[in-house]
Parts: sequence; C-alpha cells; structure tokens
Amino acid sequence: MRLKAYTDKFMKYRHLLRELVIKKIKLQYRNSFLGVLWTFFQPLLTMIVLTLIFSNLFGRDSKAVVNYPVYLLTGRLLHEFFTQSTKKAMKSIRGSASIIKKVYVPKYIYPLSVVISTFVTFLISLSVLALVILFFNIAKKDPIPIGPHILFAVVPIIVLFVLSLGVGMFLATLDVFFKDIENLYDVFTMLLFYITPIVYTVDRLGFEEGSLPALILKLNPMYGIIDMFRAAILHSTEFAAYFDIRALVYCSCFAVVILAIGTLLFYKMQDKFILHI
Repeated sequence: MRLKAYTDKFMKYRHLLRELVIKKIKLQYRNSFLGVLWTFFQPLLTMIVLTLIFSNLFGRDSKAVVNYPVYLLTGRLLHEFFTQSTKKAMKSIRGSASIIKKVYVPKYIYPLSVVISTFVTFLISLSVLALVILFFNIAKKDPIPIGPHILFAVVPIIVLFVLSLGVGMFLATLDVFFKDIENLYDVFTMLLFYITPIVYTVDRLGFEEGSLPALILKLNPMYGIIDMFRAAILHSTEFAAYFDIRALVYCSCFAVVILAIGTLLFYKMQDKFILHI
C-alpha cells in the first residue's frame, strides 16, 4: 500500500518534474552565446587540450589504448556527468528554499530533476563521442572497429545514473545541515578525477594484479563504470576479452545500495529541511 501511495504521488507530480527538467536545461544555456552548442564544444575542446598534454605520457602504448583521444573522452564525459549532477543535486534543496517554504512539492523532485536535466545534457554530449569516432574511422588514423557489443554501453550509463542519483540525494540532505559539505565535495571530486583512470591507463601505474593498491583502485565504482563503457566503445568487436562481469555486479550493487541509503536518509530528514534552509 505504501509503495502504491508513493507511486501515485510521483505520477501526480510527474508533469512538474518534466517542467523543472526543461527549465533547468534552458537556464543552463540562458546567458551563453553558443547555447546548446557549448554541450558539443566543451568536451571536444577539453579532449583536445588534455590529449596535447597527456598523449605523450599515456597514449603511446597502442595495445593498452586503441585511440587515446577517444579513451580520454569516454572517461571525461562520464566523470563530468557524475561530478556535475551530484554537485547540482547537492545544492538543489537550498537553491529551492523560497519555493519549498511557500508551496508543497515532494522534496525529492528537486534533486531528481537536477540529475535528470544533467543526464539529458550528458546524452547530448555523447554525440561528440560519436563524431570523434567517425572522424578517426574516416581518416583511418587509429580507427575503432564497431561491433554489436557497442550497444552494451547503455548498461554502464544506467548504472552511473543510479549512482549519481543516490549520491545526489545523500549530498542534498547533508548540505541542508552542513553547508561546508560543498567545499569538501569540491576537494573530493578533484581527488576522484586523479584516482580514476581518465587520462592514464592502469598498466602505467605498475600495480600487480591482485595487489592491495590494485584492489583499492577497483573499489572505486567509477573505475568499473568507465572501464565497462570503454570496453563497449573501444573494443566492441573483442568485447568478451575486455569485459569483466565482476565489475558489472559490483558497480550495480554499489549504485543500488547508495541509492537506497541516499533515499532513506533524505526521507528521514526531509521534514526538518524547512527549519534549516
């Protein structure tokens, strides 16, 4: 009965959720000269800059990296979505304080709408990845063979969305009571960028398989999510040799547990939000 009540309430406010998502996407580009085109140019320019800086250090081994610019772009796109969606979700309750104090709306609508709007932008930015792959395949410079397993890329994207929503709900709750969490999280996301294989390859670190440092690295769910995504994009014709089912199970379970914890904490504390925002 309780689940049905939650479902009915969600359906009641689904139109509001849609409007909030559309509004946040529009606001993101309201004062931008390039508008939505910046969604294409920003990851492309970032890829070019990082490739120029790091390609000589990490992009020489063709066995480890089929195409370094695409390798870098895949990691960067996923990391950027996680970072931006969780940061915006973290500030969503405080940022909507004036509305929350005047009108009743299920409070989870605010972090959820932020994550969804950022996810839509992320999906648009994936077209850049498709264009870059097409460019290299036409130029026949480090071409990337395309096989049917490229469709598996949807799976890590879904896992990442669930993880981002869970972390966003958790942070949105903490931010109401501890505003300093915003500064701490900036440091965390910077650290996450460096401990996740985005610009470098794991083999360059020199960790032995099964060693403690290698195990700690793999405990980072972003490592597994990005690795699965790269396996589908860069090695779709040899997918079985690069895909790790254990990473899928671990990352999926981790994301679901974080979503459950974040949602439960949000639900338990939401009645106290009005006293602190």
